[in-house]
Amino acid sequence: MADFTLPELGENISAGDVLNVLVKVGDTLAKDQPVLELETDKATIEVPSTIAGTVTAIKVKAGDKVKVGQAILSLADNGAAASAPPAPPAPSAMPPPAPAAAAPPAPAPPVQAAPTLVRSRDAERGEGATNVVDIARGPRHVVPPASDAPSAPAAPSVRRMARELGVDINQVPGTGDAGRISVEDVKAHAKRLITAAASSPSGGSAPRPMGEPLPDFSRWGAIERQPMRGIRKKTAEHLGASWATIPLVTQYDLADITGFEEIRKRHTKQAGAGAAPLTVTTLAVKIIAAALRQFPQFNVSLDMAAEEIVVKKYVHIGVAVDTDRGLLVPVVRDADTKSLMQISEEVAALAEKARSRKLSLDEMQGGTFSLSNLGGIGGTSFTPLVNAPEVAILGISRARMEPVFKDGQFVPRFMLPLSLSYDHRAIDGADGARFLRWVADVFEQPFLLSLQG
Repeated sequence: MADFTLPELGENISAGDVLNVLVKVGDTLAKDQPVLELETDKATIEVPSTIAGTVTAIKVKAGDKVKVGQAILSLADNGAAASAPPAPPAPSAMPPPAPAAAAPPAPAPPVQAAPTLVRSRDAERGEGATNVVDIARGPRHVVPPASDAPSAPAAPSVRRMARELGVDINQVPGTGDAGRISVEDVKAHAKRLITAAASSPSGGSAPRPMGEPLPDFSRWGAIERQPMRGIRKKTAEHLGASWATIPLVTQYDLADITGFEEIRKRHTKQAGAGAAPLTVTTLAVKIIAAALRQFPQFNVSLDMAAEEIVVKKYVHIGVAVDTDRGLLVPVVRDADTKSLMQISEEVAALAEKARSRKLSLDEMQGGTFSLSNLGGIGGTSFTPLVNAPEVAILGISRARMEPVFKDGQFVPRFMLPLSLSYDHRAIDGADGARFLRWVADVFEQPFLLSLQG
């Protein structure tokens, strides 16, 4: 008899939600046969068995959350599981647990340090008593410091930033002269708190977004609470942390794609049914890949702990795909070495796999720059959020016909709105403007891609 336990699923993935159990008691299970359909915070995957045998017990069901190493099912040895580890001894034969293991005092401090302290509106109006909400423990009252206690050395703008992030300014270590606190100190402290909460013994769940505590919504009508799981939970945690730590700048521009639209329509007619479509997204991937070679400072990550800039010599473009489970970002690898039609076929294939829940974890890792195209839905512009640890992302909105003053008269032109968001720690505003203008120029004259070395 042997237990099959959930194997390692990938980098930084420790658990998932069971969507479907693919076997039943009595089934003869072969090695590498799928046994579970599992949704992690990055993808939906089928988990294959690493051993063979007859299923004698199933220990999980749809809706359960399972962790790496947890027993999934039990198998009777049919001679094919000789390499499987022996089953643990019966509970009666096991030695009693060591007393020291039953009383670990460590869990309490991390909960107290969780980044869920939120100042009330009263606190924003002065430096007196502060009503603080600790999400894990409920409302409590913090006694104000004694009148002779020194206040934190920080400018009013820094204090305002701390209030907006829900950070107690008196707990922030200052790095300036005489311990003076800067905006960067506040952001760094908020990031440490978020990281501490994510790794706390309470289950690793992220804190609720910083802000005032939620009211009791049921006072005004019926409500339903749904668990935040899988991809949606990871998206909330990841973007919340990015927003709190990345000084974001967004710049906007318009590209005249009248010529490209004519080429696209001709290609669609000539290629016929079944051919990969030539789309704005496809062209954008190709243009961005070329732009990253021209502007390598956009193809980096920041290692603030080591005070280093990680310059990537490869170009992998993430393309956001809207699915019924949330936003997924498959990656087109080495996009700078592929033709426009190769990229077109790959983007179409990745998007289909994302929507049919067939993306692998590897296909969503390693991106160096992301692209989000909402033009198919609508809108005139938006602010895309940087997909950390990348430092920039391009947003595309719906193209529309507009009157443009050209050669002394107004003429109709098909204009594409572009939005570039970037981490201001890595990229200066002038470089952001140059990058976006370069992208817009190539959208207007795609043949310029052939001139790039």
